[in-house]
Amino acid sequence: MLFQLYSSHASMQLIGWVLVFCGLILMNEIGRRTKIGGMIVFVVIPTILTIYFILAHMNFFGGANNPTVAYMDGWFHYFKLYAADIGCVGFMMIKYKWGIGKEKWFAWFPWFIVAANIMIANVSDMESALAAASITGDLSGAWWASNEGVFIYGGWWNVVNALAGMINIFCMTGCVHLYSSKDKNKADMLWPDMTIWFIIAYDVWNFEYTYLNLPTHTWYCGVALLLAPTFANALWNKGAWIQNRANTLAIWCMFAQVVPGFQLSSKFAAVLPSVYGGATEKGITTMDLYSKAIALYNAGEGKTAKAGQIISEMGITADPRAQGVVAIAAIVANVICIAVIIKRSIAMGKNPYSNEVFKGTRDYEEALKRAEVA
Repeated sequence: MLFQLYSSHASMQLIGWVLVFCGLILMNEIGRRTKIGGMIVFVVIPTILTIYFILAHMNFFGGANNPTVAYMDGWFHYFKLYAADIGCVGFMMIKYKWGIGKEKWFAWFPWFIVAANIMIANVSDMESALAAASITGDLSGAWWASNEGVFIYGGWWNVVNALAGMINIFCMTGCVHLYSSKDKNKADMLWPDMTIWFIIAYDVWNFEYTYLNLPTHTWYCGVALLLAPTFANALWNKGAWIQNRANTLAIWCMFAQVVPGFQLSSKFAAVLPSVYGGATEKGITTMDLYSKAIALYNAGEGKTAKAGQIISEMGITADPRAQGVVAIAAIVANVICIAVIIKRSIAMGKNPYSNEVFKGTRDYEEALKRAEVA
């Protein structure tokens, strides 16, 4: 089992998941369908939030007791929010042909921003593996506490997943063949060559990344957040998966940054993954883990054996089996994806990055039907 969904709060955690999933889809629809909606969601709101973050750090809105400052002040959270939002604005520039968005060279922007985000995640995976190795001397597994206030059980699975992430970068094909949808509002930036092959490989890899490095948030950012754009792409928005992924990621990051208590301490608090063996039976919550992890990190002992001692004292037994299984699934999915790309590009005699290699497949053709082709 991936998650410990059997506490007395399980029904509320399921309701919370549905609320997040539906909320992300709804906000994505508001942001993608019109220029005004996109400007409000991805320009106006982030601008207001930036002012709010700055003022919170200047001791307004509660200062150190402000939820954002208290629980979401790590560089990674801010980086993900703004990196995702920059992607959203860049995609809007391409689909509406604003400014440099109409230039041919700017068509590489989506590949670059996605690749950069994947590489940051790969670095995070390797940090976890090295932190564990510094404690045990090998990659068999060890607990450490991150600056995000999370106890992470690092090991060989992080290395495997980082390799999967590296491969995933090269699974993005047809990189410069981007289109605006031909509907009245040009609602979507379409990337037809980004088919189900890439989407599955990415989703499995990214789920494992969150499962390993943000385990106490994964119920939302690793399941609901990943399924929302995939669901939309499968049912009504074919070809616009990457746009939907960036949109929903930015929306979730904005919400989580301002209302961290939703997944940490509310009745909808995120479900704990199986790596925290026995935690749910003992009534240990996400907030309990956060409090001890952030205290350990602030004491400068996050990457020491003290992390394992605290976990043991809490009565938790590390259970990394699911982490290992999903890591293998991630590397297999990405190896299969890149193998298919290599096979098709050789058969066509074309560079898979400057050319579309999935022409003729159902996913590609369905996406192209929606495209405004010059």
